[in-house]
Amino acid sequence: MSIEINLLAWREARRERRNRRFLAILGLIMLLAVAGAWGVATLYQQRLDSQQRRNDYIQTQAHRLDQDISTLSDFRKTRERMLTQIDLIRQLQFSRPQTVRVFNQLAGTLQDGIYYTRLEREGDRLRLNGKARANRQVSAQMRALEASPVFGVPTLAEVQADEDGWRAFSLSVAERLVDKRPASRGAGKQEASP
Repeated sequence: MSIEINLLAWREARRERRNRRFLAILGLIMLLAVAGAWGVATLYQQRLDSQQRRNDYIQTQAHRLDQDISTLSDFRKTRERMLTQIDLIRQLQFSRPQTVRVFNQLAGTLQDGIYYTRLEREGDRLRLNGKARANRQVSAQMRALEASPVFGVPTLAEVQADEDGWRAFSLSVAERLVDKRPASRGAGKQEASP
């Protein structure tokens, strides 16, 4: 008597269970892979959004800095313009008493027999036209101008005799300036009092 055992159904059931378990594990792995990929994509997207916010903040701050730099540049230009104006005002304040000194010295050094017909000023140089009775009076006038503390050495341009017996002369002389800008307010006030 022989007993026949049919193992085929058992093997078939075991193979079926293995296939289902394999498919379940494969599905679970695929599900985990999709979930992992989604998690990684979400993480990268969050990082990308965070970096974009940082970039936007940096661009906003850079724009503000550009505006501040532009404003600072405008302030510097305004400051330079104001310093130039202050310097000009100081020079004008200094030159005002200098003009009075020049006229006082012109009148004080005027020799007998001489009078001026024209006076021009170009910067720190004076051009004087006048008339004298004799050439020696023109020479005396030039020596008097040179001896003055306000004038430098005069330069004679020409002397011409006219029909009335007068000598028409033209000369130029430089002004001697101590300083164009006073060092302090006290010095400017002392300088202003002749």
